[in-house]
Amino acid sequence: MQLEAIYHRPKNNFAYAYNEKTLHIQLRVKKNDVEKVRLLYGDPYHWNKDGWIFSYKDMTFSGNDGLFDYWFVEVSPEFRRMRYGFELTNDDESIIYTEKGFFTEAPCDDVAYYFCFPFLHQADIFRAPEWVKDTVWYQIFPERFANGNPSINPKNTLPWGSTEPLRDNFFGGDFEGIIQHIDHLVDLGVTGIYFTPIFKAFSNHKYDTIDYMEIDPQFGDKKTFKRLVDICHQHGIRVMLDAVFNHSGFYFGPFQDVLENQEKSKYKDWFHLREFPVKTTPVPNYDTFAFTEQMPKLNTENEEVKKYLLDVAKYWIEEFDIDGWRLDVANEVDHAFWREFRKTVKSIKPDAYILGEIWHDSMPWLQGDQFDAVMNYPFTQGALDFFAKGKISAEEFKNVITNVLHSYPKNVNEVAFNLLGSHDTPRILTLADGNKDRIKLLLLFQLSFIGTPCIYYGDEIGMTGGQDPGCRKCMIWDQEKQDQELFTFVKHLIQLRKQYPVFCNDGEFRFLEADRNKNYLVYQKQSKDETLLFMLNNSDKEVEIPFVNGIRTALDLWNNCQVEIEDEMDLPPFGFAIWKIK
Repeated sequence: MQLEAIYHRPKNNFAYAYNEKTLHIQLRVKKNDVEKVRLLYGDPYHWNKDGWIFSYKDMTFSGNDGLFDYWFVEVSPEFRRMRYGFELTNDDESIIYTEKGFFTEAPCDDVAYYFCFPFLHQADIFRAPEWVKDTVWYQIFPERFANGNPSINPKNTLPWGSTEPLRDNFFGGDFEGIIQHIDHLVDLGVTGIYFTPIFKAFSNHKYDTIDYMEIDPQFGDKKTFKRLVDICHQHGIRVMLDAVFNHSGFYFGPFQDVLENQEKSKYKDWFHLREFPVKTTPVPNYDTFAFTEQMPKLNTENEEVKKYLLDVAKYWIEEFDIDGWRLDVANEVDHAFWREFRKTVKSIKPDAYILGEIWHDSMPWLQGDQFDAVMNYPFTQGALDFFAKGKISAEEFKNVITNVLHSYPKNVNEVAFNLLGSHDTPRILTLADGNKDRIKLLLLFQLSFIGTPCIYYGDEIGMTGGQDPGCRKCMIWDQEKQDQELFTFVKHLIQLRKQYPVFCNDGEFRFLEADRNKNYLVYQKQSKDETLLFMLNNSDKEVEIPFVNGIRTALDLWNNCQVEIEDEMDLPPFGFAIWKIK
């Protein structure tokens, strides 16, 4: 065996408490190097005259990502504490892997050899809101969704959809417009709305906040927003707001005070100022988001800043009963602030959802003391590369997704925010060069995967658009210009997700086949009660998928009919099948 590839650490995604009684243990080894793995485990205080007493439990192969195989086991230590190691076997040898290295036989004279899970404390269990697992999100960019009250239009508002979106033009989208079109969301079946920022700001995107306690007047007033939240809740739709706590806008009162009063400003410690006088051009001499002088970075270690922002977090929950916060540029804010943020939010609404915008490995933020989830961009990129762009093979896609799944604990994956497009990325239909069949497979995979999916407004009716600002077009409300067939397709997927819990998060996800040459995928979702089989042909040629598991009948979920299974399944170009086989 290649010992250098064998890896485990007794924390994070490799060892964690899944619930009050259960530990999940994961081991990584070289691909195709190990045939059998057993967990060797016992209570550290359980001894007899011959030494430490331990047991064995078989681990299951849980996937490979092209470089490594992963093995998994679920175990419930009687006294909630455990010392453990691994027995690895192949045709040539059997070895014991412990924290202190490798042995030919399991040491039993001292538990110090072994990995340690000291105690399963309820306080240490990662707990995200249960409702999130069953939620299908819909992201709304308020300025571009619908103009329902022209009387509050900003100056120089353009007729709806009359021209292409620019970084500085306005079309008058508002809360009243969303209220008037709530039936569209109810019909589609979404159960959560994620709003990009709604607070007073200078721009059309509102990520440059002027006042975190006030709604931008172009969207309406607080009374209208409260009515919007109430209407959403009446229809079973949760509401999540976007908070920009990494930086403020240029016209944020405290920053304007700094520009006016310089060193004498009482707000000088609210920002990261490198020198005085503070200058905005030609290059700002203060920290900003990226290098944008319009977005000065907030000093979240300052006690006054912390109090202000935590008051913001509390206010919108207490006064308007919102259900969650999405946190912009979350990785550039200190961990200590996010820990206080979580305590503040959860003390008011324990089941509020806290979602961080992080595009990379996010384990430091997902240990139960900061976020409930992050925006799952590794999933996004892999899915777009395979389905929309056709840049990678089915096998490479399987490797990407397997790596994503093994990067976090299962209870983290169950609430991961799985998006395909957003206000920051080109539209999925544009990325697919207009190929709607590719988009259907993309949406099918998203809505049948583990986690909580999000649809970007307009993707369900076939809207197009390039990189920001092109992806921020006005929502199309003329039904003759909407792709109603695509809308019905997405609606059907959401209905299946609601009808069959295993389609959603009540089941284990596993790839069964990912053909590199023919580019088809077979995966299953399995619970103790049901098994669903998904077959997706992401190619422009018909493919034959062989069966060797003896299944002879199944329920075709998509067409709601019984099917007789032959020795192989023929899938047309970009075709798919969803079978219930148990």
